[in-house]
Amino acid sequence: MDDVDDKVRVVIAEDSVLLREGLTRLITDRGHEVVAGVGDAEALVGTVDALVADGTPPDVVVADVRMPPTHTDEGVRAAVRLRRDHPGIGVLVLSQYVEERYATELLAGSSQGVGYLLKDRVADVREFVDAVVRVARGATALDPEVVAQLLGRSRRQDVLAGLTPREREVLGLMAEGRTNSAIARSLVVSDGAVEKHVSNIFLKLGLSPSEGDHRRVLAVLTYLNT
Repeated sequence: MDDVDDKVRVVIAEDSVLLREGLTRLITDRGHEVVAGVGDAEALVGTVDALVADGTPPDVVVADVRMPPTHTDEGVRAAVRLRRDHPGIGVLVLSQYVEERYATELLAGSSQGVGYLLKDRVADVREFVDAVVRVARGATALDPEVVAQLLGRSRRQDVLAGLTPREREVLGLMAEGRTNSAIARSLVVSDGAVEKHVSNIFLKLGLSPSEGDHRRVLAVLTYLNT
């Protein structure tokens, strides 16, 4: 169980009752609180609006991309609306497949907590719950397959032309929400080497030290939004 001081408040939007209950169990078993579970996009927006009005907003919303009544893009549309109306609330969407248009729309113009995971990722309980917490705390949590597709598109953009192949690799791992230490382990390099790559990325993308901790998120969003 996570430390009680790190407890986050979660709203889950998923039309499958079994999956919704399963997600609730995964999150609560790790010491967090699911304050509401709903089955459609309209209920999601209404529930979050009501919690905010009551002075008890959630830290993060976990929502399926496709929800009733048409099972097309209701979930992501609701997520985009919540990001606009309540920018302090993190949004993590779940999808069966990588849908680049939806991922791009959700990420566009945002430097707050945001995530996009494939549903298969939920099978890794620790990874999933850690992603929920990261998004609640204002970081990113992007599925490696989402990163791969968006990075492939971004390679055609001039804004990233100055990055070396290794710096692109580090930036991709940053987009997945990994820490410098985790990136070092993945690339089998020292923490110092990763810190140097990250500093170079910030410099080449024009992100000044005044941006503080948000430089990491802004660096990721720079290439995802190009």
